Amino acid sequence: MNESMTQPRPIIPALSPLYDFLSPVAVPMIRVFAGLMLMPHGAQKLFGWFGGGGLEGTAQFFGGTLGLQPAMFFAVLVGATEFFGGLLLAVGLLTRVAAAGITILMLVAIVTVHLGNGFFNQNGGYEYPLLWGIVALAFVFQGGGARSLDRRIGWEF
Repeated sequence: MNESMTQPRPIIPALSPLYDFLSPVAVPMIRVFAGLMLMPHGAQKLFGWFGGGGLEGTAQFFGGTLGLQPAMFFAVLVGATEFFGGLLLAVGLLTRVAAAGITILMLVAIVTVHLGNGFFNQNGGYEYPLLWGIVALAFVFQGGGARSLDRRIGWEF
């Protein structure tokens, strides 16, 4: 197949240099911001930051409302996965391990909390955790990429 058949022609050719310049940062940008945006959710659960309940409040919610036992164990596990998993994802260290943990967490959140509320996030549905789960799953498949600590140190899981 020749090059003209595999590459679409830009509608605005003048933008090609910009696209070529920015393209290498597109996937790392998703990885970094996905990780950074998960961290505050973990901080709410672990430390009570950003209006969260901390470990005690999270454990009470998990045990009392969701029926997850042992509640404190799950509060620590979920908070650590969001906070430290998000941090690892953001910097690209142990990327596949962190992303796998996040993927599993989001799957459990969908099944235990959100599925009965339908799709849309404004109704408490599974839209938001599904998006996070799919983004994380993509990094399970891909790894941290060229702009990750995994790549810088020369190994990955």
